[in-house]
Amino acid sequence: QVQLVESGGGLVQPGGSLRLSCAASGSVGSINYMAWHRQAPGKQRELVAALPGGGSPNYADSVKGRFTISRDNAENTVYLQMNSLKPEDTAAYYCNALIKPWGSRYQSQYWGQGTQVTVSS
Repeated sequence: QVQLVESGGGLVQPGGSLRLSCAASGSVGSINYMAWHRQAPGKQRELVAALPGGGSPNYADSVKGRFTISRDNAENTVYLQMNSLKPEDTAAYYCNALIKPWGSRYQSQYWGQGTQVTVSS
């Protein structure tokens, strides 16, 4: 079994910062892709930032220059540093990863349970 567990969400004032974490646990063999998505009420889920295995990070235009995605391979953890937060960043943030479990020939897509980020004064 593989699980993704997010943490770090909360309430922050406009202009503030938050750091989200997502740790993969269980039978994690190899991780080829990790990303963060978000979904605001009444809106579709959107890709915020992605970190392909061995590739460069890519970001949604709305967060470029403000958000940074990074990864700790030893801890199987991906982070999202969010600076200069705006009210429109308010959403549930979800971690997503392509993982090949130990003993499996195939990779599968996994999602975390989500963590709420609210930007409000």
